[in-house]
Amino acid sequence: MRKIALFLIAVLALAMVFTPAAFSARKTIIKIGINAPLTGDIPKVGEGSKYAAMLWLEDVEKAGGLEVGGKKYQVELVIEDNESKAESAVKANTKMITQDDVLAIIGPQSSKQAVPAGEVANKYKTVMISPWSTNPNTTMDRPYVFRGCFLDPFQGPVVANFITEEFGFTKAAVLYDVASDYPKGLAEVFKAAWEKKHGPDSIVAYESFTTKDTDFSSQLTKIVKSGAQVLFTPQYYNEVPLIVSQAKDLGWTGPIVGSDSWGSAETVELCGKNCYGLFFSSHYAAAGAKGATKAFIDRYEKSYGYIPDDVAALTWDALKLAEQAIQDAGKISGRVNKDRAAVRDALAKIKNFAGITGNMTFTEEGDPIKCAVIVRINDKGEYEFYKSSCP
Repeated sequence: MRKIALFLIAVLALAMVFTPAAFSARKTIIKIGINAPLTGDIPKVGEGSKYAAMLWLEDVEKAGGLEVGGKKYQVELVIEDNESKAESAVKANTKMITQDDVLAIIGPQSSKQAVPAGEVANKYKTVMISPWSTNPNTTMDRPYVFRGCFLDPFQGPVVANFITEEFGFTKAAVLYDVASDYPKGLAEVFKAAWEKKHGPDSIVAYESFTTKDTDFSSQLTKIVKSGAQVLFTPQYYNEVPLIVSQAKDLGWTGPIVGSDSWGSAETVELCGKNCYGLFFSSHYAAAGAKGATKAFIDRYEKSYGYIPDDVAALTWDALKLAEQAIQDAGKISGRVNKDRAAVRDALAKIKNFAGITGNMTFTEEGDPIKCAVIVRINDKGEYEFYKSSCP
C-alpha cells in the first residue's frame, strides 16, 4: 500500500512539472487579451482588430520580446471572439482574467459589448482599453477601464456643428437602433446638441428601430414627409447601406450624415455609389494620410490586401498605449495582480501620446482628449479627410 502511495505522489509531482502553471512560474510571459467580434453582426470590426494586433505582435517578436526594466519578455496574444454579443464579451473577459492571467485587455470595440465587459475588467482590477467604444458608461467610475477614442458627448455636437456650418440647415431627422447602447446614446446626444442650436422643434423626425431589423420603410417614409433637410443615422456599417438605399428609393434627396460607426472598410463595399459624397465623423482618414499613419496603412494593406479602417488604427494605438504603460511600470514581478495595478497606474499617467489617430492625454475617467475628423466618401469610394474638430 505504501509503495502505491509513493508511486502516486511521484506521478503527481511529475505531472505538475509539465503543467502550464509550472511553465509560467519558470518563465514569465506577458499575455495581452483581445476581446473582439470575430463573428456575429460586425465581423469586419473583429477582423481589423485581430490583424492590427498581429502586426503589433510581429514587431514585438522581431525586437526579441517586450523590454521592461532592462529585461525582455515573451508576449502572447489571447484572442477571444465576443460574437458581437454583450454576454459573450463578459464571458470572454472573465475567462481571460481568471483563467489566462492576461496582464491587460484590448477591446471590446463596440459600446454594446464594452460597457458590460468593462464592469468585469474593473471588478477584477485588470486594465481594459476599448479602442472604439464612445459611450461614456464604458469608463465611468471604472479606474481600470480606458479607451482610445473620443466620447459621444463630444462627437454629437461635432456632427451638429458640422451640418450647420456646412449646409446651413435648421431641421434634422434622426434614425437609430433603440436597443443598442452606441446608436441610442449618440442619437440622444446629437438631438440635444441640435436642439440647443436650432430650438426645441428643430428635430422634425426622431425614428427608431430594433437590432436585426432590415426594413426601415415605415420610419423613412415619416422622415421623407417630415420636412427634414438632413438625416443623421449613427448606425453600424452593416446597416448603413440598407438605410441609404431605402431612403433614396422612398424619395429622400437630402444629405445623410453618419458617425464613427460608418468607418469600416466594408461600408463602401456594401453600399457602393449610393454612399459616395456622404460625410461621417471619425478618428482618422486613410486617404491622404502621412507619416506614421501612412506607414501603418501601407503595411496593413500589404499584409492583408485592403486599407485598414479606423477600428484597426485605433486598436493599433490601444496596443501601443498598453505597451508603453507596461514599460513605464518599470518591472514585471510575475505576480499578475500586482503587475496589473502597476500597469494601470502607469497608463493613467501617460501624456501627449503620439498615436496614429492623434495625440492623447487621459482624463481622470480614462478618456483621451483628442480631435475628431470629418470624413467625406469621395468619388472613388475612399475615406477622405475633410476637416477636423478639436476640444
